[in-house]
Amino acid sequence: MTKPVRLALLGCGTVGAEVVRLLHEQAADLTARVGAPLQLAGIAVRRPGRDRGELPVDPAIFTTDALGLVKRDDIDLVIEVVGGIEPARTWLVEALRAGKSVVTANKALLAEDGGALHDAAAEGGADLYYEAAVAGAIPLLRSLRESLHGDTITRVTGIVNGTTNFILSAMDATGAGFTEALDEATELGYAEADPTADVEGFDAAAKAAILASLAFHTRVTAAHVHREGITEVTAADMASAKAMGCTIKLLCIASRGPDSTGADSVSVRVHPAMIPVGHPLASVGDAFNAVFVEAAAAGELMFYGRGAGGAPTASAVLGDIVAAARNNLAGVRAPSESVYAALPIRPMGEAVTRYHISLDVADRPGVLAAVAGVFARHDVSIATVRQAPAPGGPADGAAGAVGRGDDAVLVIVTHAAPDAALAATVDELRRLEIVRSIASVLRVEGGGR
Repeated sequence: MTKPVRLALLGCGTVGAEVVRLLHEQAADLTARVGAPLQLAGIAVRRPGRDRGELPVDPAIFTTDALGLVKRDDIDLVIEVVGGIEPARTWLVEALRAGKSVVTANKALLAEDGGALHDAAAEGGADLYYEAAVAGAIPLLRSLRESLHGDTITRVTGIVNGTTNFILSAMDATGAGFTEALDEATELGYAEADPTADVEGFDAAAKAAILASLAFHTRVTAAHVHREGITEVTAADMASAKAMGCTIKLLCIASRGPDSTGADSVSVRVHPAMIPVGHPLASVGDAFNAVFVEAAAAGELMFYGRGAGGAPTASAVLGDIVAAARNNLAGVRAPSESVYAALPIRPMGEAVTRYHISLDVADRPGVLAAVAGVFARHDVSIATVRQAPAPGGPADGAAGAVGRGDDAVLVIVTHAAPDAALAATVDELRRLEIVRSIASVLRVEGGGR
C-alpha cells in the first residue's frame, strides 16, 4: 500500500474536532479518493488535557508545540483551524516554505496578509487551500478560482455572515429591535458572547477581501474594504423597507469597473442595504449564506447553503485535504495565486449607489424646497419622497403624545449617485435649521437606478 499522507492539525475546537471525527468515520472512502491513507500524526492545542469528548485519536498525539509539530520531517500536510493572525501566520509560513501544503479556514489571516502565505507557498512549491474561510461548505472559492477562471467576473454580491443574517431576518419577521434580535441569536448559539466581529462587519469584510482577490485577480486586503455593521439598523428601518417592498441585509459587494478617470478598478464594501424582496438574496433567511456572482459569459450564478458551523466548515476542510493530498502523491501543485490584473482599489466615495434617508423636519412651508435644493447642489437626483407626521405628534394619534406638533418625517430615496456626493448631501442636511435630526441613512441596492 502507498505510504500514508501524514497530517498535522493545528487547533481542535468545534471545527477541528469535527475534522478529526470525519477523518476517522470516512477513512476508507478518503483513502480511496486520495490513493493513500490519511494519517493524523499530531494535534497542536493550548490545553491538551481539556475534555473533548470521545475523539477517536490516541491522546499521545496531542502537543502544545505547534511550531515544533509543523517542523517535523514526517509531516506532509498542515491543517490550521485556530484562527487569528499570530502565531498562525508564523506556523503556516514555516510549513509552506518547507514545501508542506496547507489547508486553512483562517479568513482573518488571509484577508490581512494572504500575500505572505501565497508568497511562501510559491517559494516552497506547496499548495495553499482555504475553501472553508468563506461560506462554510458552499463550494464558492474553488468555483471562482477554477471553474470561472476563463470568464470575466464583474460583480460579487453576498450574504456571508450567518449571525447578522439571523438577526436581520428576525427583525424583519417579528418587528423586533436590534438588541432583542441579538439576544435571541445569542440564546440560540448563533452569536458569540462578544459578537463585535459579526455585528460590526469585520467578519464579512475579511470574506469580502478574499472573494474580491479571487474574482478580480488582484490582491485585496481587509484594509481596502469599506465596512459598516448592523448595530444602527432599527425596527423603523425595517418597517420603512417593507413599505418600499424591500428587506435589509448585510451585504458584501465587490465590483469591477471604471474609476473616476475611466481606468479599470475594484470596489469592495460591506454594509447593510435595502434590497427588493424579489432579489435572489432577499429570501435568504436564518443563518444561511448566499453569494450572487455576475460574469460576462456565465451570466448570473447563485451559491447558497450553510455558511458556518462545525460540520459544514469541516466538510470544506476535508475537501481541501483530499485535493492537497492527491497533489502531494502526484507531485503536482494546485493552481497558484492569480494576481496578474493588479487593479487599483476604487475609494468608497466613487462607489455608485442609492440612499434611503429618513429626516425629522419642521413641518412648515418651504421645507421640501429647501431639502430638495441641498440634493440639487450635490447633483443628486431624488427618486421618491414620502411625508408622514413625526412619531408622538398630534397627527400620529399616540395617546399622551409629547412629541412636537410642528414636526414631520420626510423619507427620501435617491437615484444612483457617487457615494461621496450622497454623503456630502447628508452632511449638509444635518446643518439645516429646519432638519431636527436624521433618523437613518441606508443604502439601497439591486433596484434599478
